[in-house]
Amino acid sequence: MKQDLFSKTQNRLTFRYSALLMIFLLLFVFIVYSLVYVVISSNQQQSLNMLLKQETKFVKSLLVEQNDQVEDEYQDIVVAREDAFFYYVVSPEGQLLMGSEASEGLRPKLLNLINGWIPIENEVRKERIETIHPNVEKFERNGHAEDEFKVSIDLLMTGQPIFYKGEFLGMLYIGKNVSFLYQLLKWLLVIMLSLTVLFVGVAIYMSRLMSKRAMIPIENAFLKQKEFVADASHELRTPLSVMLSSINALEMQDEVNEDPFSKKLVGNMKAEVKRMTKLVSDLLTLARSDASKNQQAFNKFDIKKMVEKVMQSVEPLAHSKNISLHLEAPDQIELSGDEEKLTQLMYILLDNGIKYTTPQGHVKVLIKQRPNAVEIRVADTGVGIHKDEQKRIFDRFYRADKSRSRQMGGHGLGLAIAKWIVDMHKGTIKVESEPEKGTTFRISLPQ
Repeated sequence: MKQDLFSKTQNRLTFRYSALLMIFLLLFVFIVYSLVYVVISSNQQQSLNMLLKQETKFVKSLLVEQNDQVEDEYQDIVVAREDAFFYYVVSPEGQLLMGSEASEGLRPKLLNLINGWIPIENEVRKERIETIHPNVEKFERNGHAEDEFKVSIDLLMTGQPIFYKGEFLGMLYIGKNVSFLYQLLKWLLVIMLSLTVLFVGVAIYMSRLMSKRAMIPIENAFLKQKEFVADASHELRTPLSVMLSSINALEMQDEVNEDPFSKKLVGNMKAEVKRMTKLVSDLLTLARSDASKNQQAFNKFDIKKMVEKVMQSVEPLAHSKNISLHLEAPDQIELSGDEEKLTQLMYILLDNGIKYTTPQGHVKVLIKQRPNAVEIRVADTGVGIHKDEQKRIFDRFYRADKSRSRQMGGHGLGLAIAKWIVDMHKGTIKVESEPEKGTTFRISLPQ
């Protein structure tokens, strides 16, 4: 179902409001999460560096006391505090002098991580190792596989060389388990994204309400305008009909026919009344289309015969400008639609073609059968339409050449009515034109 102008406008407003709120929410989540991540990471790095400095002093004094020779009983001395996951002291030759880790069996993996690494000042490295859950034997007895109990450990590591009187004694490496903090950050991100998804729904709902409220005064003003146009158009038809009848009666008077000035004056009045009558009729048609009060009387008919009748009606106008009319169509082609409205459509397009075609030109109508559709082309050799103006020619009261349109009696409603008729039949209408080379209207109507 095709949405009207207000529905489309409201949907666009809803989209824009929702987009702004979602951008704000995502930006808020990004900033908050980034701040939390930076603060926690910075805090952990500072804590690790402070721990490194404290342990460096202790290890340095121990190495000096042992005169650089650490006996076997010192290799397993735990000098690091409880919040350190491991510490290792490596000699200049790469030999492990002393060290300890929180979990037995991880020493090969941990030594592999620090192998060949010479940290610069305050350098902190983040690494991850995999190990087996401490209670894996208990779970294996219950029939579970070992792979099901592998756990990952996130580590922050740093190191510092130890010097004594300018002599390099070795490297101290220390690591801290931050798995819990990083897991906490992951859960924080998941929670914030989940809340964001929830608030997106709230944002869309709020945006819908805001756009609906914003459309209320506009819609009320438009409804009043439609009612005014419809009422005014309807009320003007009667006095215009009376004026036209009176002018026709004046034309029959001998006094008017004998006086050239009076005859010319009455003729001008009659032309203006006819022009006003057509304008009022077009306004009333558009007002009814806005109010959706048109009853669709769809039935099958031969579109070729209908076009032939319209061309016969406009032939005197074309002949007066020395413009030739041509029709190319199959012998019989049926279409299901509102014959009266489609007749009005052809009148509009042919009238436009004749008006804007120079003398000695021609207007051609081509009807073709397409799969499940009928294509109608109305081509002329007229003045054409500039490319920048082609998008607006179906707007109400828009005229590409205003001065020429006034001279020819145009008021910019014909193509708007044509577009409405095509839309009513769920078809399409397109224009192809080049200045001074002519214009072609392509209409596709489903059968």
